[in-house]
Amino acid sequence: MSAALDVVLQNPAIWRGGDCAPEPAAVPTGFAALDTALPGRGWPAAALTEILLEREGIGEIRLTLPALARLQRQRRDVVWIAPPHHPYAPALATTGLDLARLYIVRCATPQDALWAYEQALRAPECGAAFAWLAIADPRPLRRLAVAAREGRTFGVLWRRPGQHAHAIAAPLRLSLAPHEGRLAVRVLKRRGGELTQPVVLNMGALRARDEGRGARDEIASTGVASRSMRHYD
Repeated sequence: MSAALDVVLQNPAIWRGGDCAPEPAAVPTGFAALDTALPGRGWPAAALTEILLEREGIGEIRLTLPALARLQRQRRDVVWIAPPHHPYAPALATTGLDLARLYIVRCATPQDALWAYEQALRAPECGAAFAWLAIADPRPLRRLAVAAREGRTFGVLWRRPGQHAHAIAAPLRLSLAPHEGRLAVRVLKRRGGELTQPVVLNMGALRARDEGRGARDEIASTGVASRSMRHYD
């Protein structure tokens, strides 16, 4: 009986609650240790992910760049809604990002930003949509989660330092913090068993590779935006 049960449990359609749930649409993060901790071994490509930042400028954008470049190679666009700083286009270009497929949207009001984000998540040509929003109302957050699922979009809702809002509808929630010169990624919520220890990533290797091609450290910090990036106000 035990041997027969083992055979049944090896079926990929069977999910045990202590394990990560299957996620067939996952996009590899580019970091093997993080892939191991995430359902489907990557970013959910048809769901909303909430990421909380202890501090800005610790490598949070670099963490997503391998996945964004992969999606662009599939001829899908990347949209950033209301980023808090001016993206530094030359550095982004050296990491392999196609600036012609990167859209920056700045909105006059939070309501406009929320509307724009939902439209981006639903757009079939959009592979990834990021937004920096302080919204905490669960109703629009549920709409965003549905939009990401229906649009099959890798959506990230970034929470800036001091914003402790809780997107219940997001199946994946992470927090990022600096840790001895590296980046500590703590999995707060996932479809699977609890992960008590953070995943600590060495971002230096990625940074060194970028700098070898002339990149600046501040990929998404203040700087001059290239004309090849498409901006919408």
